[in-house]
Amino acid sequence: MNAFTFCFTYTLVLPYHKTLLFSPNRKSSYVFPQAILKKPSSTQHNKFKPLKKPLFLEVFLNACDDFIDTYIDPPRHPFVNPEYVLSNNFAPVDELPPTECEVVKGTLPSCLNGAYIRNGPNPQYFPRGPFHFFDGDGMLHSTKISNGNAIFCSRYVKTYKYLVEKKAGYSIIPNVFSDFNSLLAFVFRGAMSITRIIIGQFDRSNGFGPSNTSLALFGGKLFALYESDIPYAIKLAPNGDIITIGSHNFDKNTSINMTAHPKIDPITNEAFAFRYDPILSPYLTYFRINPNGVKSHDIPIFSMTRPSFVHDFAITKNYAIFPDIQIEMNLLGLITGGAPVGTNSRKVPRLGVIPRYAIDESEMRWFEVPGFNMMHAINAWEEDNGDTIVIIAPNILSIEHFLKRLDLVHANIEQVKIDLKTGRVSRKIMSKRNLEFACINRAYIGKKNKYIYAAMPDPLPKAKGLVKLDVSMLEIDHQQPNCIVATRIFGPNCFCSEPFFVPKDHDNVFAADEDDGYLVCYMHNESTRESSFIVMDAKTHDLEIVAVVKLPHRVPYGFHGIFVKESDLNML
Repeated sequence: MNAFTFCFTYTLVLPYHKTLLFSPNRKSSYVFPQAILKKPSSTQHNKFKPLKKPLFLEVFLNACDDFIDTYIDPPRHPFVNPEYVLSNNFAPVDELPPTECEVVKGTLPSCLNGAYIRNGPNPQYFPRGPFHFFDGDGMLHSTKISNGNAIFCSRYVKTYKYLVEKKAGYSIIPNVFSDFNSLLAFVFRGAMSITRIIIGQFDRSNGFGPSNTSLALFGGKLFALYESDIPYAIKLAPNGDIITIGSHNFDKNTSINMTAHPKIDPITNEAFAFRYDPILSPYLTYFRINPNGVKSHDIPIFSMTRPSFVHDFAITKNYAIFPDIQIEMNLLGLITGGAPVGTNSRKVPRLGVIPRYAIDESEMRWFEVPGFNMMHAINAWEEDNGDTIVIIAPNILSIEHFLKRLDLVHANIEQVKIDLKTGRVSRKIMSKRNLEFACINRAYIGKKNKYIYAAMPDPLPKAKGLVKLDVSMLEIDHQQPNCIVATRIFGPNCFCSEPFFVPKDHDNVFAADEDDGYLVCYMHNESTRESSFIVMDAKTHDLEIVAVVKLPHRVPYGFHGIFVKESDLNML
């Protein structure tokens, strides 16, 4: 094994982790929150063990980090300059214990008894070197509602990475989004990571992701998720506090990582999921988890012949659908002065279809869909007695900018139809407006739905407003695509996050109209620097705001959230 392979194996075999280099004298354009140091309890992480600190080696390694960040790989571009990336409402906040909130408009509907929790990056330490927004430590922001009253809480997901770096007082674990932008940076930072492993500063087998992407409820547990790490089980205390129970490995029958976007069938309560490997084949592995939390055997997908960036997928009643897009792991990018993750413009994107309960990949079929780069899936279903699969998803245009310049990225929501008999693929654009971070009534996952609710990026992950789309309008006129039937703009300098749909009647969803419910999200006013929890009527033509909760501190822009009804919270 040569030095290059050795560095790569130890630092990138599971992708997307960031070294947030600690610098107590570094000045920034905002006041960075000071973490409260305390010994983690055993309930917060059942694998954490205090590390022996070789003080001299720590000082030496930190000095090496400083040299690398200053002379070898400084932040040369604004999109990795922490002063720019962590400005305004992207700046992190301190943890906040459960705090009562004021409902400043309307009343909170009884169907919202439960909690809305949203995940997102919130770096524990201010980074000195290059920093990508995707790399921050995961922080959960929860609004717990009971009988019209709201309690807000913000807590870090107490991952192994978070606890090790909290104890050390600086960041240790690297991340490919920011730290490996050239061959020199790769070699030097790889050598640093190997040294830190050898001297016992961290143990990769305990996991090393920030758990900053999403949340999902399945197998009787609520998980904070990040696609390059194992899930972390969390729960809410009766007072609204967020507690990290610890990493969860499904009875030691799962690998180190799984997707941040599992699909939960609302009828069977099964979770369908996957993991991908950026280096070694199989690059994609599919599996499912039954309602009791027991994982099935792995189904390796060897027909994915290149290490593609698979962030999300979709399910129907009988199939799972995977994207093979133009973002790939590319080691040659390091040699040519680029990053190991980039776009392959010569590649034709594909969609792979496999039976949900396949025992191997023998029935996997791939269909070329030129120019269709699906980062997130909205929904999918079957038509024509199962002979046609319909997928609804945003198509990321200018995919080459996705990892660097989100302000240059535009996404059209499209409908893709695959005729399983003939292999013919057809596409329709639902709207040419830039739309992403979409949701539906989750009772319709895997079956035909009519309504979609999407954010209007400005750019992602913040959005200037929300829209409601009617899928059935595609059947009326697809020459002038515009399926938008309702719009909500929050006003000057006001931006929201991804919406989440909550039905009015949780127990009888199909007895009511599909859109009979509320949209919830966090909204931030950049002029007043105040954040709010917003409730909108999903049936109205303007997504009318029916309730507003003033939050006790700012909620940074983030990623994906979930609403958990009260009865499910009580069972965690």
